[in-house]
Amino acid sequence: MVNTLLEARRELALANRIVANEGVIDAFGHVSMRHPDNPKRYLLSRSRAPELVTPDDFIEYDLDSRPERDPGVGQYSERVIHGEIYKARPEVNSVCHHHCPAFMPLLATGTDYMPIFHLGAVGGIRPPFWDQRDEFGDTNLLVVKPEEGAALARALGKNNLVLMNRHGATAVAADVQGLVFRTIYSCKNAEYQFQAEAFGKVTPLYPGEIEKAGALNAMANVTTRTWQYWTMRLAKSGNGLAPLSNPAKGIKGKRKKTKGRKR
Repeated sequence: MVNTLLEARRELALANRIVANEGVIDAFGHVSMRHPDNPKRYLLSRSRAPELVTPDDFIEYDLDSRPERDPGVGQYSERVIHGEIYKARPEVNSVCHHHCPAFMPLLATGTDYMPIFHLGAVGGIRPPFWDQRDEFGDTNLLVVKPEEGAALARALGKNNLVLMNRHGATAVAADVQGLVFRTIYSCKNAEYQFQAEAFGKVTPLYPGEIEKAGALNAMANVTTRTWQYWTMRLAKSGNGLAPLSNPAKGIKGKRKKTKGRKR
């Protein structure tokens, strides 16, 4: 369909704004998606606060995190997180890297993430930790080299969430709306887990419960329902995006305006 890329860009811009509006991401962190027409490429915004991302901000990268063309704007230094995960996980179509405050107590103490309510099952059973220092010694903790991104992808393995010691977390999913669901509810679970531990021993979900609740949470009607809710909250905040009034014009329409100009 001719509108696929335009609609994908808008959905990805909304995803960035939603996770910011829900307190997962502030000025730092980013959400990407695999290119809808080319699985060997992905879309990631130029370097800016996610709350400000627009559909026009996205840069097209190959899986080595090289831009298709010189974008002429600043780029996220940690884009290799996305490229290396897409390279290692063909079924993953969306990635979010964040530093949500709810996860910081777990990351500072090496405490396992434990699903303690049904929506927290999106994080899975004991998602792995990755310590950059183990392989690369003292760094500034940013994941900027391809080999660092590849190491993170190996630690993620077949899981949907990886915890990054003293840094943040990275979540993956098969689509953008599912990723937003996983990102927000894993953060809520981490917050509730920390609060519950102040009262005593925490009893997490059983493995079978995690499996069944996780399958339920992945259903399209669930992720669509929450996406509509978060989109409404974003609109009420005054930071929503205008609807696509004439999708047929799209990006190609913009390019047509340059026809006849000197290059």
